[in-house]
Amino acid sequence: MSIPRLVIGGTSSGVGKTTITAGLIAALTERGLRVQPFKCGPDYIDPSYHSLAAGLPCRNLDSWMLSQESLIELFTHATRETNIAVVEGVMGLYDGRNGLESAGSTAEIARWLRAPVILVMNVAKMSGSAAAVALGYRQLDPELNLAGVILNNVGSSSHLRWVTEAVEKKSGVSVLGYLPKKAEMRIPERHLGLVPTAETGEVSEYMERLREQIESTVDVATILRLAGMTEPLPQVAEGKLFPPKAKTVQVSIAVAQDEAFSFYYQDNLDLLAAWGAELRFISPLHDANLPSDIQGVYFGGGFPEMYADELEANSGFRRTLVDAAEAGMPIYAECGGLMYISQGIIDFEGGKHAMVGLIPGWAEMQKKLARMGYAVAETLQNSILAQKGERLRGHLFHWSKLPRLAETAAYRILEPEEQLEGFILGPKSNILASYLHLHFGSKSSLAKRFVESCAQWASRGRT
Repeated sequence: MSIPRLVIGGTSSGVGKTTITAGLIAALTERGLRVQPFKCGPDYIDPSYHSLAAGLPCRNLDSWMLSQESLIELFTHATRETNIAVVEGVMGLYDGRNGLESAGSTAEIARWLRAPVILVMNVAKMSGSAAAVALGYRQLDPELNLAGVILNNVGSSSHLRWVTEAVEKKSGVSVLGYLPKKAEMRIPERHLGLVPTAETGEVSEYMERLREQIESTVDVATILRLAGMTEPLPQVAEGKLFPPKAKTVQVSIAVAQDEAFSFYYQDNLDLLAAWGAELRFISPLHDANLPSDIQGVYFGGGFPEMYADELEANSGFRRTLVDAAEAGMPIYAECGGLMYISQGIIDFEGGKHAMVGLIPGWAEMQKKLARMGYAVAETLQNSILAQKGERLRGHLFHWSKLPRLAETAAYRILEPEEQLEGFILGPKSNILASYLHLHFGSKSSLAKRFVESCAQWASRGRT
């Protein structure tokens, strides 16, 4: 039996996809359903709202970084014990890596999953013209199942009537509900996007208000019925990413998880666990030291620049991390993690904050986004994740800059433009740090090799 599923797409970024998706997940969960949330594309913050609404970790689906077979394997693995899957799209429905290719787009993922799509439209400054928008989105790809639209920023009852009549009569697409124009329905933002739920103390109250609004003005019952009208998923070979049989625990890997570090693909954590890692969640902000009985450390991205004072003040934790690195323990750090293990962070105002010092140079915050987008990288040295010469697909999104040294570079970025990226350092080349975010589902060997690197270090007597 194929799991009920649906995709929430949008006409563009900023139309309210995350708000509506989170509210819908909350409404379905209130009905007693076990909802597995997903987010299309390389996003870490939006999924935190869906995780909160569902009570389950949200996972990322990316048709540029992942093959169709890998994406479906991850989707199937995540939905084994759930009742319905709700997938939030990325950008506009048809926006892919470029204007002509569908790779990485919400539409491509919906086709791969054979899932109906509900389109979110911001109708704040239109009425009858909304029909042209809905018609264009329906006709651009006849293979896509555009099952309905949800209107956002509706100004009044008459506005709702005008838009609904135009859309349904002129485009043939059903209007499944709306959200009124209310400032309190918007999620707060900052320079990397929405404010993570780990930092927002009032999010639970906000989610309850949002759920009540969705229940009041969106036809949840019809949406649930549409989600159940799906074809079986395409058949793919099993066991390409996950081991055929569950592995016994081989190592303990500490994972930084607190207000400063929360950007992880849930599948990365799942794959590490599947290949024999016990994950121990730690806090560079609050813990006095690194645990003594671990064999590896994983620092994800986040907002270390927002907590630079606190991270600098926790010198005990930083000192034990340096000791572990000097002993040869494998340490993997992405983006915000790279900034943390550098010499320090120069904040937006020019203030300097000392960090761990495992990586030479200071991470300096910029007044604008430094880099954003998909990247193809070639590994320049053997590392705790990959062998020299492998090609990896990842994503770059950061506001800071850090000087790079050719002799210690981890990668050569081949696309979109050639440049060096990251660091491989340490007594046993045991430190891999980079701005490049990797999805371990993009290459089956990544999680396995990290676990094996940690196990090999432990077996050598930690020297």
